[in-house]
Amino acid sequence: MPGYDRVLVEIAGGIGTVTLNRPEKLNAFDGAQCRELHEALRMLAGSEAVRVIVITGAGRAFCAGADLSVLGADGASLVAAGKDVALTIRSAPQPVLAAVNGPAAGGGANLALACDYRIASDQASIGQVFHKLGLVPDWGGSFFLPRLVGTSRALELVWSARMVPAGEALALGLFDRVVPHGELGTEARRLAELWAAQPVAAVRRAKEALYASEASSLAAMLDLEIAQQQELFATAEARQRIGAALSKRSH
Repeated sequence: MPGYDRVLVEIAGGIGTVTLNRPEKLNAFDGAQCRELHEALRMLAGSEAVRVIVITGAGRAFCAGADLSVLGADGASLVAAGKDVALTIRSAPQPVLAAVNGPAAGGGANLALACDYRIASDQASIGQVFHKLGLVPDWGGSFFLPRLVGTSRALELVWSARMVPAGEALALGLFDRVVPHGELGTEARRLAELWAAQPVAAVRRAKEALYASEASSLAAMLDLEIAQQQELFATAEARQRIGAALSKRSH
């Protein structure tokens, strides 16, 4: 496994975990961290040993967004890196889980929103703080945010540039689940293990289909479902599971 400095990577039990590792900077992005994050995600996405990917932060923050000390000189490359990271997450065949352990601001917020699911500490918060710097959302925020909360709420969150506490974020749909801070690691691992235990081919086809539906017609999705089911019916795992279910029902 490649050696990284600004991210930590671990693979255990089919779960690949990427931890943003600049705790003294609240895991704020600089160019090197963006490169390492993208490389780590590409490596995990391409690994047959990895069934689920988890992204989290070291220390008390998930990610504070851009490192302001390099934003002026390196802003364009930091923004461009967001495209690479967001597309890598969405194209990864595995589920990608954000374990939001603390504040997620700006690009850090949208890193979390790019993930397939967000489990958060009750001490976490999330915010589109770009207007505080005279900027607009990047790292996919203009795509993810209205799809999660609706356009009018998305605009309010952007225009107010406020950090949203965990409870409100859960109610808005920015977080999918909130747990006590001390239980976040355990609960994230439990969820990742549940997903990792499901049939790999079926999990990956489901992610492909649900995201394809965002830009597809009903007829197109019905055709995709037929094609996917025919492919999966032919797999040994599906045949075994169907047989086991039938046997259980007959007893």
